[in-house]
Amino acid sequence: MTSIRHTSRNSAEAETPTGTGLTTYYNGSCPICRTEIEHYQGVDDRNDVGLGWHDVSQGSGGLAIFGIEGEAATRRLYAIDGKGRLHAGVDAFIQVWQRLPGYRWLGRLVALPGIRQIAGGIYEGVLAPLLFRWNRWRRHRSR
Repeated sequence: MTSIRHTSRNSAEAETPTGTGLTTYYNGSCPICRTEIEHYQGVDDRNDVGLGWHDVSQGSGGLAIFGIEGEAATRRLYAIDGKGRLHAGVDAFIQVWQRLPGYRWLGRLVALPGIRQIAGGIYEGVLAPLLFRWNRWRRHRSR
């Protein structure tokens, strides 16, 4: 099993959320997803936030306790908070944004009633499925 990247802790191994209260599970085999997460990791590193980051293309890690494994883990962004609660899709993004300097405003905005539902519909209905299919197509094409 692979380790979770702890940005302020020399990549310590863990399978549960970090002490900061959030571990994010992302699809590192998707170039778009990876680029976005690398940006957030940089913000995390520069500000010593200490979030946990786990690439599910290397194994589902802590998502397995929720029954999310394999391809299901790569379909959307997930986060597990310090209380062991699972957040998926836009709710996971909100959790990340609310902890990162420069993005807290975005987390508050997207969490507003109405905006949260619209953002969730766009992410779950368009963006996540499109990225998942594109990434699966890329993998099959490269074989």
